[in-house]
Amino acid sequence: MKKLACIAGLCMITALTGCANDTNNRGIYEKSGNTLNVNNKRTELYNEGGASDVRNISTNYGYVRHQKSPIMNDNNNHYASLNREQVANIISRYSTNIPNVNDVATLVTDQEVLIAYQTDSKDRNLTADQVKRTAMSVVPRYYHVYVTDQQSLLRDVENLSHLDSTSRNARNSVNHLITQMKKSPQGAPMNNSENANGETADDKMYRTK
Repeated sequence: MKKLACIAGLCMITALTGCANDTNNRGIYEKSGNTLNVNNKRTELYNEGGASDVRNISTNYGYVRHQKSPIMNDNNNHYASLNREQVANIISRYSTNIPNVNDVATLVTDQEVLIAYQTDSKDRNLTADQVKRTAMSVVPRYYHVYVTDQQSLLRDVENLSHLDSTSRNARNSVNHLITQMKKSPQGAPMNNSENANGETADDKMYRTK
């Protein structure tokens, strides 16, 4: 009888411990952090839950096939649900893996990525190019990316995070910060038709209107 009581007691303790762990994990994943809201339903763009959340996540290939819509510009609607906060999180995390880049603040708007970072790199232009291309590899190709290694602008990027596309003077604030950021190295041109920020001649004309 004593053995049975002990076994029953151990089972109850184990069950309670499991419940406590679930509660603790729920608290961790549902609380609002500094960069994004994290929960177990997070599946867009990336998953940090490990093998317990997604089977064979490290070995599975990802495959999607899309056909171009016969309606002009209809494909742009596919990006309407892009989770900008998750994209910003990915860019900041990937950028800290770049040598000599230690602190990264990223803001993703409806058409730009603004990245301020702290670095002790001796080749500022090379580091700027690496940070910029890291962001370019994450966002849709119509985005423009602006970077700066001026630490004073880290706070400015953070301040803009409290705005959204409907905020009054939001566009003017973003454009003003972009002007300040472009005083820093932006890296090499993306290609023959796009400058270092991914802008074409038409893009720059549109921005000045």
